[in-house]
Amino acid sequence: MPQPIEIFTLLFLMIGPFKVIGPFAKMTEHAETKLTNQIAVQATLFAVLGVLLASFLGENILDNFGIPVPILALTGGLILFLVALSNVIQTYTPAPETENQTIPTIRMALHPLAFPTIVTPYGIAAVIVLMSISPGLHEKLIIGAIVIGIMVLNLIAMILTRYIGKFLFLFLSILGSVLAVVQVALGMKIVYNQLKVLFNFTGI
Repeated sequence: MPQPIEIFTLLFLMIGPFKVIGPFAKMTEHAETKLTNQIAVQATLFAVLGVLLASFLGENILDNFGIPVPILALTGGLILFLVALSNVIQTYTPAPETENQTIPTIRMALHPLAFPTIVTPYGIAAVIVLMSISPGLHEKLIIGAIVIGIMVLNLIAMILTRYIGKFLFLFLSILGSVLAVVQVALGMKIVYNQLKVLFNFTGI
């Protein structure tokens, strides 16, 4: 089971502000401040409820299949490694051309902002696996608190985008590049540790 600081680092890159700031700024470019804040708040609430509900349902489904914890942890490590590796590669990939600006409405809070911009499919998968390999209620509550904390940071970042968007985007881009490399290493660490557990369990 990764340490809380490792879990925060992993999830911060997957469901944190890095991929939210750009799309949010484009969605609300022509919106009034009040509407912008409403979209940010509602999207955050939808995202929190979505992640926690998906993790609860996903954990129960995985438990019903009786998949051993080392296999789940190995799966989580592979997901984290592949996502982190794609983030590193994307750093050197030109950004795609943006589509025409649409009129901002409150409906954007649910889609496409909360899902799939904030709550990414691989982010949900990572939370589900982390919840499943947690040994007790205390560890699960820590993961839940980390998810909520990251969502609060997303909300703050979205509200500040209108005022310091360029500086915030530059800071997050630099931080994201650093954390992506850290996440690659953490993902490999989880894979390595679980392979050792499996080999010891099978006697190889």
